[in-house]
Amino acid sequence: MVRLYAILATVVLAVGLGTMWLLTRGGTDDKFAQCRSSQIAGGSAAIGGPFELVNAKEETVTDKDVITEPTLVYFGYTFCPDVCPLDMSRNVEAVDLLAERGQSVTPLFISIDPDRDTPEVMGDYAFNLHERMIALTGSPEQVKAASKAYKTYYKAHDKSDEYYLVDHSTFTYLVTPEDGFLEFFKRDDTAEQMADKVGCFLDQI
Repeated sequence: MVRLYAILATVVLAVGLGTMWLLTRGGTDDKFAQCRSSQIAGGSAAIGGPFELVNAKEETVTDKDVITEPTLVYFGYTFCPDVCPLDMSRNVEAVDLLAERGQSVTPLFISIDPDRDTPEVMGDYAFNLHERMIALTGSPEQVKAASKAYKTYYKAHDKSDEYYLVDHSTFTYLVTPEDGFLEFFKRDDTAEQMADKVGCFLDQI
């Protein structure tokens, strides 16, 4: 019985905290409230932030250099056999849909496999996927810092195998230079759903 009360108390506490969040983060002070679909989307201060990486020209760039307009940020790797190609194809399709509606968004791909994803490899990857795509890599330390800022996960398999895979999270993040992180998208979100949701945020800017 004591355990049951403890569980109920935890549930009540969680509900109370959720209500407080709605009042403080999802209330009228939040100009994006009508666009948000999840609680984590309101915690903009906890996700995203400064990073320093390397572009296809082997130039060191920062988040300020590349996030100059609304941007869809994705962490993956070019050797990824299925997940990344599908996700990035979906992302650039959403970018094209938004362009047709007069809204400009940049697709950004950040490698979590710096050992194989050289600047040259990243440049070819971006060129073949979309004319507006930015692809970044960096040192293991730079990549780890960027991943940590966006709360992403990745772990490489045994690198003694040249065809090793890398486990990683698959969220896409909507970020703007003015407001930072605004929303995340899951793998089952379609290009149309993404375009509609991103468009909602852009209409409020």
